[in-house]
Amino acid sequence: MSTLVDEVNESLRGTLPELMGMHFTQVDPDRVQAHMPVHGKLLAPNGYLHAGSLVTLADTCCGVGCRSQLPKGGVGFTTIELKSNHLATAREGTVECSAAPVHMGRTTQVWDAVVKHRDTGKTLVMFRCTQMILYPAPDKG
Repeated sequence: MSTLVDEVNESLRGTLPELMGMHFTQVDPDRVQAHMPVHGKLLAPNGYLHAGSLVTLADTCCGVGCRSQLPKGGVGFTTIELKSNHLATAREGTVECSAAPVHMGRTTQVWDAVVKHRDTGKTLVMFRCTQMILYPAPDKG
């Protein structure tokens, strides 16, 4: 029997999160968790993990959470604002992200995420995003 986590991981096929190596381990109403190995294609030219790689992990976790918690009638979402504070970086190992909802409205959701290095436990990124909930266009007839 397929779980929501299995469905989310399957939905990554052929997308940027799959290319980056993301793997989800928890998708619940109050928490989404995923991890990603640090590898050469995710590094900046200076040899450290590219900030965009970490933002993509955090934003994807928040997006998975938002999609799993759409209000009645909502058909999708789009990120309308994001903010990230980068506190550290990495060259190797695995990074983990944990995201949680802060605001679950009918027209917007706000999610916070923290990205840490699995081996050291060091916090790399603190992230917040606002998602706009999308609804079908009304009939004009």
